[in-house]
Amino acid sequence: MSTDPFSARASGDLFGDPDQETPWTETIAPGAVLLRRFACARAGELLAEVRSIAAAAPFRHLETPGGKRMSVAMTNCGAQGWISDRRGYRYGAEDPISGKPWPAMPACFATLAREAAAGAGYPDFAPQACLINLYRPGARLTLHQDKDELDLRAPIVSISLGLPAVFLFGGGQRSDPTRRFPLQHGDIAVWGGPSRLAFHGVAPLRDGHHPATGATRVNLTFRKTR
Repeated sequence: MSTDPFSARASGDLFGDPDQETPWTETIAPGAVLLRRFACARAGELLAEVRSIAAAAPFRHLETPGGKRMSVAMTNCGAQGWISDRRGYRYGAEDPISGKPWPAMPACFATLAREAAAGAGYPDFAPQACLINLYRPGARLTLHQDKDELDLRAPIVSISLGLPAVFLFGGGQRSDPTRRFPLQHGDIAVWGGPSRLAFHGVAPLRDGHHPATGATRVNLTFRKTR
């Protein structure tokens, strides 16, 4: 079996070809924007680093505190990594599988995250953790808040690579109306300020194929944890 997380291939149509489009900014809520196609030019470098990280800290399906297996496979890089198991959600400096520190955050990751945050109106963003999510068809992320970080003044920066997905973005309560935003290869979502604790998620991934990632979608989520 191949160890390349992007080796699987499937047929399907893309929602257009975003790679050649000029980047633009779309505001989706107060303090929340989509930087459309902002990461396209650097996608190859980013994905090469993801492969190296996954070789050192393989993708795994975490367990929720309630005992459910997450459909999205995950790994981390940076000084801290996000962990979920029966003991709860938290950050830790070591990979619980290997007992070793998480792989260092590549310079190209941190640079792009800082640039995206600044472009969205959040200068001086200093990411300490990058949660890397690997979606295969059917995988989804239910509505949730990112609230395990100690410093909620810093934004969340989320880079979408590979297959298109549908980003769900709501308000401060789970019951608030949720809007749906299509995400393409190279799009970056940034939210903070009044939207920092907005509920958000990802609809089940559709079958498809992308030249860079095959039958998968990769998501890089950057956070300042402390």
